[in-house]
Amino acid sequence: MQGFILHTQSVKDEDLIVYILSPKSVIKSYRFYGMRHSSILSGYKIDFELEESSRFLPRLKDVLHIGFEWILDREKMFFWQEFIRLFYWHLKDVEHLDGFYFELLEECIKRFKKQNPKRVIVDAYLKILEFEGRLHKDFICFACDEKIQGDITLLRAFLPAHEHCAFSYKFEQKKLIEFYTNKNSAIFDNDEIEKLYLIIKEGL
Repeated sequence: MQGFILHTQSVKDEDLIVYILSPKSVIKSYRFYGMRHSSILSGYKIDFELEESSRFLPRLKDVLHIGFEWILDREKMFFWQEFIRLFYWHLKDVEHLDGFYFELLEECIKRFKKQNPKRVIVDAYLKILEFEGRLHKDFICFACDEKIQGDITLLRAFLPAHEHCAFSYKFEQKKLIEFYTNKNSAIFDNDEIEKLYLIIKEGL
C-alpha cells in the first residue's frame, strides 16, 4: 500500500500516531518506536503495511520511503510540507475519499521538479475548489450578493467580493476568468502569485 504522510503526533516514549493519505482514505495508524526506525516525516511518500488491531489503531510497519527527485531541495520541501499541513487540516476528519486527492499530490510531485512550487500549489488549490464544488465562477460578492463588474477581491477559499466590501488582495477579473478556465497560473505575475499563495495559507 502507498500513501502520503499528512501528519505525525508523538505519544508515549518514541511512538507516533501517523496520518496517511492513501488513494481511498485517510488512515490513522500507530508507529512503535518511531525514532528508532526510518524517519517518518510529513510530506513523505511511503510504501507500507498495516497490522490490524482489535484494541487500538492499526500498526504501521514495513515502511519504505519512495523518494522524490527534489527531496533534498530544502526550499521545495518547505513549500511541500506547508501544503501537506493544509491537506491534513482539510481532510483529517474524513475517512473515505475519492482518488482525486492522492492523484493531485502525485501530479504536484512531478510539477515541483521543474516549476515554481507556489505556482504548482496555486493551480492545485484551484482544482480542489472546483472538485469540491466551492469555486465561485459567477463573481457574485459574498458580502452584498451583487454582481462584481470590475476587479475582484479574493478571500479565503477564493470567495469573491467587491473591493469596498472586504479587505484582501484584488485581481483583474479577466485574469481570474482565464485562470479558472485553463487552471494554469501562468497568467499571473510573481507578485500576484505571492498574494494568491498567502490566501491559500489561510486554509484549504
